[in-house]
Amino acid sequence: MSGPDLLDVARRVADGAAAGEQVEAYVLRTRETDVRVFDGEVESLSVAEIEGVGVRVVVDGRQGYAWAGSLDADVVAETLAEARDNAAFGSPDPANGLASLADLVGVDAPSLHLWRDDVLAVDTGAKVELALALEAAVKAADPEVRGVESASYGDAAAEAAIASSLGVAVTSRRTTASLAALAMAGEGSETQTGSGFSAGRGVGDLDPEVAARDAAERAVRLLGAKQVPSRRIPVVFDPLVTRSLLALVGGALSGEAVTRGRSMFLGRDGEMVAAPHLTLVDDPTEPGAFGASVYDGEGVPTRRVGLITDGRLVGHLHNVTTARRAGGDARTTGSAVRGFKSPPSVGARALHLLPGELSPEQILASVPEALYVQSVSGLHSGTNSVSGDFSVGAVGLMVRGGEFAEPVREVTIASTLPRMLQDVVHIGSDLTWLPGGAAGMTLLVGEMSLAGR
Repeated sequence: MSGPDLLDVARRVADGAAAGEQVEAYVLRTRETDVRVFDGEVESLSVAEIEGVGVRVVVDGRQGYAWAGSLDADVVAETLAEARDNAAFGSPDPANGLASLADLVGVDAPSLHLWRDDVLAVDTGAKVELALALEAAVKAADPEVRGVESASYGDAAAEAAIASSLGVAVTSRRTTASLAALAMAGEGSETQTGSGFSAGRGVGDLDPEVAARDAAERAVRLLGAKQVPSRRIPVVFDPLVTRSLLALVGGALSGEAVTRGRSMFLGRDGEMVAAPHLTLVDDPTEPGAFGASVYDGEGVPTRRVGLITDGRLVGHLHNVTTARRAGGDARTTGSAVRGFKSPPSVGARALHLLPGELSPEQILASVPEALYVQSVSGLHSGTNSVSGDFSVGAVGLMVRGGEFAEPVREVTIASTLPRMLQDVVHIGSDLTWLPGGAAGMTLLVGEMSLAGR
């Protein structure tokens, strides 16, 4: 990738601050490749280079924001002027403001190597071949696989810089690459699908055979799936589902949700909110996490943030603004997330439970009977982030004697997220870093309502 130095661009904007203004520039340059294949042919191929700047101006508690998809000097200058104009019409909020050097005191930026040269060095033709190899491997993985609904390769190389009139000036860069497939098994109304993926920092980290095997296995084992009788039953969550559950919990633990009164954890600081052996952290300093980052979206160093420790609620995720709104001793936790088209919000980058000691096989063997949930539907529509009510469609398998038994579909599982956290019996040792802001592992919840026939 080539073009103007990103930190120079950001500093020029920050240096344009007038008296009484706080000015911040977030500058981003990315190159992304996306390949999708079908039936041995390239279905779509895109290689996109994107660069842009987002400018934030704060005056007397009024915030203005503007962005542009260009780093041309005249365009950047116009973007600063537009942000300044927008600030004049903003509603005053004493919490509005930028990160200052005081927010950086006492926290050292982690040393992370998140860039792999091969993402840019490997030519597009070789990336196409990886996607084609993945599709072929899925078809060959099991005789029950009758087709591949999708097979794709994707990567991204991103460089960013943040500078402000309060003295913040940082840069970061990171790469990611992934393969993903969706296998189909069975015929007609009996068709079942299963997903598989392989992901890493660079192209060399990817393994089409792993993604193909997982996709085929997850599709084939669901053949013949039927409804089962309604009852209350222990539920084992697949790591991919656990990741989604943790993302819901993490959203409710963000400073934005809490300060707006939109969280199931409101007013529960210091209380036991989960099983005593459950510890939940967000740790962007973990190099294996795909959301790992040296700095957050406001230029503040990232750090390990404890949220639930031994079942007790001990913290929330904050950016500068939500910490000010929370008051008291609250400070930013380096949890600002953003793109250049919007001001910072709050989000987890590497949310995960501390792993337990049992393997997935040992967890399955720990209960006489359970429902193993491989995938869910209606996750967001079926979850209330304020009350914690949880009711979603589920597909999976019954578990008996520590082994998978008959496959299950068209059932609903229900509880509340606070109750589920309290009912966690075992946390698997299989911590799996997955694309997105949360990791997965096998998770056993002692009892949930299963609605079937």
